[in-house]
Parts: sequence; structure tokens; C-alpha cells
Amino acid sequence: MTRPVKGDYSPYYEGYISKVEGENGIVILKSQLSSTIKYFDEIPEDKGIYSYAIGKWSIKELIGHIIDTERVFAYRAMCIARGETKSLPGFEQDYYVKYANFNERKLNNLVNEFKTLREANIALFDGLDEVAFSRRGLVNGKGITVLAILFIISGHTVHHLNILKEKYLK
Repeated sequence: MTRPVKGDYSPYYEGYISKVEGENGIVILKSQLSSTIKYFDEIPEDKGIYSYAIGKWSIKELIGHIIDTERVFAYRAMCIARGETKSLPGFEQDYYVKYANFNERKLNNLVNEFKTLREANIALFDGLDEVAFSRRGLVNGKGITVLAILFIISGHTVHHLNILKEKYLK
């Protein structure tokens, strides 16, 4: 497996893909799982509703957003890998967070959901062949490959972990 190239995704996703180190996206998902769980487990429950500024998500909402985004992108990857030809819809992240009530949940419940989802997504990607990774589909009318989605999932997680470290848990 190799890294996606610029034509595999719209320029918007370069910021996520560039944050991913390594060549094998499945290995990266696996190693990122344990390090992310370890990091999340160190956050005290009473910090879960902390937000670094008015109008910014809480820590629980940020973790929930990581979960929702990974779920949406994994669905997109599955659809494209299975040959879907219709353009898949985007999603409004702020609405997803607003209506999810992440602050009402326990932090360890969100961490367990992330773990379960990531394990399921590792199984999904691990079951694909090279042809599936090269399949191209449409999301919001823009072309993307399954391989690019795999790296976007990892890069999106890195992006938000960096925000957690820099702005929430300094």
C-alpha cells in the first residue's frame, strides 16, 4: 500500500493527509488507536465539558466530532469500495455536534465508542483488496479514492488531537 497522491482527493483534504506519517494506512489506523485511547483515558471526567473559548466545542464534543467524522468517512469508503456511483452527501459538523448531546455522556463511554468504531473500521479496510483502495467515487460532487479516505480518517484524528493538546490540555 502506498500513500494517496494529490489527484486522489480534493485540495481541501491536503491538510489532513499531510499530517499522516507512514505509508501503510491500515498500520497507521492500528497504531493510532492505542495511542489515542491512551491519551483520551488520561483526560479527567470533570474536564470533559471544558471549552477553551466561548462558542468552541467542549472536550467531549471534540471527541464526539472525531467519532462522527470517522463514521461518516468510513461509510463513504465502504460505499465507494463497493462501487457506488452516486455522489455521497457532505455533512454539517456543527449540527451533528449540536444534536448529539455529547456533554451528557460519560467520557469513558465516548472513548469506548471511538475504540469500537476504530476497530470496526480497521476490519473494514483490512478486508479490502488493492483494487478497492484505488476505486474513485464522489463526495459532495468531488472525486476521492478509498485510499485517500483511509488517510483522511487518520489525519483528521491527528488534527484534532493536536488541537486538544495545544488549546484544551496545555
